[in-house]
Amino acid sequence: MPLDMNERVIETTEKHSFAVWPWLRERASAIRRGWLRIGLPAKLLLLTAVFVMLAEILIFLPSIANYRISWLNDRLTAANVAALAAEAVPGRNVPPALRNELVRTALVRAVAIRRGGARRLVLPPVSEISIDEHFDLRQPPGLTVGQDLALRAAQIKDAIDVFLAPDDRVIRIVGLLGPRFDDVIEVVLPEEPLKRAMVRYGMNIVYLSIMISLITAALVYFAISALLVRPMMRISRNMLRFGENPEDASRIITPSGRADEIGTAERELAHMQRQLTQALIQKNRLAQLGLAVSKISHDLRNMLANAQLISDRLTAIPDPTVQQFAPKLIASLDRAINFCNSSLRFGRAEEAEPRRELMRLKPLLEEVAEGLGLPREGKIAWTLDLDDQLLIDADHEHLFRVLSNLTRNAVQAIESQGDAKSGEIRVKAWRDGRKVFIEMSDNGPGVPKHARENLFRAFQASTRKDGSGLGLAIASELVGVHGGKLELLDTGAGATFLIELPDRSVR
Repeated sequence: MPLDMNERVIETTEKHSFAVWPWLRERASAIRRGWLRIGLPAKLLLLTAVFVMLAEILIFLPSIANYRISWLNDRLTAANVAALAAEAVPGRNVPPALRNELVRTALVRAVAIRRGGARRLVLPPVSEISIDEHFDLRQPPGLTVGQDLALRAAQIKDAIDVFLAPDDRVIRIVGLLGPRFDDVIEVVLPEEPLKRAMVRYGMNIVYLSIMISLITAALVYFAISALLVRPMMRISRNMLRFGENPEDASRIITPSGRADEIGTAERELAHMQRQLTQALIQKNRLAQLGLAVSKISHDLRNMLANAQLISDRLTAIPDPTVQQFAPKLIASLDRAINFCNSSLRFGRAEEAEPRRELMRLKPLLEEVAEGLGLPREGKIAWTLDLDDQLLIDADHEHLFRVLSNLTRNAVQAIESQGDAKSGEIRVKAWRDGRKVFIEMSDNGPGVPKHARENLFRAFQASTRKDGSGLGLAIASELVGVHGGKLELLDTGAGATFLIELPDRSVR
């Protein structure tokens, strides 16, 4: 039978455990959700009040311990006065009425004095007393820091024990009677008056702590709210408002001019919002431009197709000059038509995969120069420094566009200087292992410093008022799809671009 009872108790306990833990988890989750829903100002006020109360608790314990020591010392002083009055009675025979009045006034039950090793009971108890605890209030001289901390910890523990002890506890207190450590006064007293006094003192401290915590919390709340919370809420509201319409420049936050971290956050946020607004506006313009280019390319393709049909008839004319230039004209028209078709098929953010082939580089450079009318007598010289048999692994049309854009930029840069100085465009190429390097330099004015940061970004790197900034961006992208790179070299005069194109095996 006892075994069955134990099993029932264990089974009941397990059931309650399984029922209680989910409830605790659910309550903890609810508290967490409620805390997350509270706004930042309310959290700040609540946390400030809690922290101030914790600080008051840390102050309360030493305070209540000091109050206990002070109250007991007052009892020792009153008992010493009562002992002096008793010793002044002739023959030291204290009448019972006087004795009762002395111990009642001092709130003690018995008083003893010890001098020079001799102990004498000055005010004896009326009846036998059972003493529950003994406390020595004498503090030895020369205590170390560690000993002093241990003594104060013991005093705090004794003060807490007063609240937990029964009301009828009787204690014996030992205190100094004079300058000598061995001259002491001993009193026996009930602890209940001390407990009542400590409760009143503790409640006063609690009420005062609550008032201080509320006042401090309010002051800290208003101070931090003005310095941090309101500016952060302003930033949060602005971010939400800006997110509704990022293209509206009027929604960009206006920095307050503060020099601290909040001011830095406002300035950085304003800078980021301006950049985002400009980027979105530019993307919209690019989208509109792309639509316009598509329409133009559609019509231009039809016109070029008609021109191609007409140019095909030129091949039937037996004139030698016509026979010399007609194939080049047809090739240029084919290239223009293919470019228009590519523009119409534009719907992706990158160039098409190149169709690479191994070809000689010098004829391609000569074709680029011929298309741009280079060299120009007395104005722009065209110099090639490369091996006639140098081979490069690249897409013919892509590389033609790259070299054509770079050369056209060099020509325009030289022409912008006027006729005072003759220009020169020099192209140097060489192979290093499985990579081909093409260096194109000119003696023009060079690239300004303000344009170098966004040199290869569309619509941002043009150095001419009527320029679009697309040439270098397209060239860099076409070189990139080959696995190579295009960079501007830092030279003393003019502009020098270096193209690095690896063979397919290197990729």
